[in-house]
Amino acid sequence: MASSVDKVRRASGAARIVARQLLRRLGQPECALPRGSGGAPTWPTGIIGSLAHDSSVAVAAVGMCTDVGGIGIDIEPAESLPAELLDLVATPRERLTIDTDDPYRGRLLFVAKEAVYKAVYPLDRTFLDHHDVEINFLDRKASTRNGRILELRFSIAAHIVALAYLPVLR
Repeated sequence: MASSVDKVRRASGAARIVARQLLRRLGQPECALPRGSGGAPTWPTGIIGSLAHDSSVAVAAVGMCTDVGGIGIDIEPAESLPAELLDLVATPRERLTIDTDDPYRGRLLFVAKEAVYKAVYPLDRTFLDHHDVEINFLDRKASTRNGRILELRFSIAAHIVALAYLPVLR
């Protein structure tokens, strides 16, 4: 158990290192990213961000609040999603668009929905079930039951990474 906790701490620390590197690219001074209540990082004033990691990869996404209204990132190994989990994750409309020949589509759906949740939870403080989020991969958009529309970006390699964000309307 102790080694498992150590691995999680190292992975979480690695995601924070990535985030601090991204903050430097935004011209931000070196800073700590302490855990807030609920475990999410506390970002510097004017910054929004999200972290994700598994046992071997850490990722982060950060942006200026003037440019991004919400941001979420998630990562999972590029593996198929067990069939019994697909019904828990996919809405009936999404099931119609899942290509059964694509072994990663279910996992991508899961990762995208997790990224959406991370992007909107800090704004709404509302728990969203997987069926409260609808993903449209063709348009690269996600919509939530409370009417938020998010942009999606994703990558599939050894891992699946999904980024969800709310652009600031100008």
